[in-house]
Amino acid sequence: MKYIIEFSKKGTICYISHLDIMKVFRRAFKKTGIDLAYSQGFNPHPKMGFGQPLSLGYRGLEEYVEFETAESQDPAACAGDTAADPEAMLGMLRSVMPEGLELLRIMEAPWLKKTLAAENIAAEYMIGIPQVNGEGSDFRGRFMAQDAILVLKKQKKKPEPVLIDIKSKIRKLDIRSMDDSICIHCLLDSGSESNLSPELLIAAFVEFFGLETPRSDMNVTRRKLLFKDATETRLHG
Repeated sequence: MKYIIEFSKKGTICYISHLDIMKVFRRAFKKTGIDLAYSQGFNPHPKMGFGQPLSLGYRGLEEYVEFETAESQDPAACAGDTAADPEAMLGMLRSVMPEGLELLRIMEAPWLKKTLAAENIAAEYMIGIPQVNGEGSDFRGRFMAQDAILVLKKQKKKPEPVLIDIKSKIRKLDIRSMDDSICIHCLLDSGSESNLSPELLIAAFVEFFGLETPRSDMNVTRRKLLFKDATETRLHG
């Protein structure tokens, strides 16, 4: 059976890498006795994946992990006499999760034919930038009025960064100045077909307005992931 768990990632665990988060979940499944299905072939691996990896230091409010249990799993194997129904599994996994990883809900997903990562099309972010300098009016209007929003991006198999235009990958953008900070609320392309990292948007924004705020003083929260219509309806409809 296929399942999807929605979870959040907050606090100091945001500074744990995606690879280590994968290990946390795998160990949680092992501790609770939930028998994951494995791929076939020379190097089998557990059938588990994430909606999209979350970058180091980012908070995530609505993240997803998908997994598949082995067909041979005994319904009572997870915790003595407790049947391995979705809510029972969720409760057991919650009991072994570290602080900062909160499991919000679980759903059966026999309808999921592809991976969630393959179904992902966009991601919503909130970016906070302490305002060290720069003018404080009409940030969005001036920024989006550019014919092209150019930024350097590192690419595989190319030694030097390439200049790309990211404007078409910004689906929605709202920028507000609040007290001594700038709040950027944006919806960006995400997934295999078209993808825009918030880091590139931050780089273009900081350069355009001449801000001197260190990147380490900024914070990024991924509020939610959006998927193709059928999957989006199943997850949120």
